[in-house]
Amino acid sequence: MSDPAVLLCGHGSRDDAAVAEFEHLARVVAARLPKRRVRHGFLEFARPTIRSTLAALREDGAQAIDAVPGMLFAAGHAKNDIPSVLNDFAAANPDLPVRYGRDLAVDPLLLRAAAARIEAAQQPGDAPPADSLLVVVGRGTSDPDANSNVTKVARMLWEGLGFGWAETCYSGVTTPLVAPALERIAGFGFRRVVVFPYFLFTGVLVRRIYDAVDAAARAHPAIAFRKAAYLNDHPLVVDAFLARIAEIPQGENRMNCRLCKYREQIIGHEADLGAPQVGHHHHVEGIGTDADHAHGHHHHHHHGPDGHGGHHDG
Repeated sequence: MSDPAVLLCGHGSRDDAAVAEFEHLARVVAARLPKRRVRHGFLEFARPTIRSTLAALREDGAQAIDAVPGMLFAAGHAKNDIPSVLNDFAAANPDLPVRYGRDLAVDPLLLRAAAARIEAAQQPGDAPPADSLLVVVGRGTSDPDANSNVTKVARMLWEGLGFGWAETCYSGVTTPLVAPALERIAGFGFRRVVVFPYFLFTGVLVRRIYDAVDAAARAHPAIAFRKAAYLNDHPLVVDAFLARIAEIPQGENRMNCRLCKYREQIIGHEADLGAPQVGHHHHVEGIGTDADHAHGHHHHHHHGPDGHGGHHDG
């Protein structure tokens, strides 16, 4: 029996650049696994969808499929939406085993990649880290467990890189949001503020973060605001994906379930305890990116103030 095919499950975006970056990462992972079929699919908006890639792998003769979420943390997308698609496929194809890996999580490889991005934002004449403040921006989700991981990342980078202080904020869904956080931080007295989006790929949210940094820099010209690059295809990010793929055959679930709002009663999220594992993205699955819409495809999908229908899980 050949090695299982690999399916990288992306979130998907209406932003073509974000989709292109995920596709590039999938090609890099495929090059590192030359003896295995490596394919990708998206949960929403972009194509191919996870559902269609599963079907294509079946038609291509795959004897087993190992799927991994292309997401930093296990929030609603990784815990519910992707498993829902995989479970539906597995139920319809009982002779084709499908195994599911875990999110990238708080990982030493990603922390090293993040440190490299932050250090690269240093410019000649800048204040040293001890006289600088680090801002780590997470995506923001409705899952407090996933949000808390961003805070942990910030703390580890703060101590590891020797910054004078660190703050955590989010691009949407939860608080503090980026703009008010930067306004408050401006009064802390630091000469330099480094803003690092803890994101895998670009998109409207990353651009909004950088726009907020530019606005803060204009409002507070005495402070050197620096924009660190997001993770993207850093070699250590690729290594982290390969590690997730390699651990699937071990069958060890290392996802944090003790603080998962679907398994434990978490303050403020009591109604989510025991919620069924059901996907919530059928209405935007495979509808295309903004470029598709610009070419005459009209799909009406309401977006909340965060630009994503009011949620950002996963």
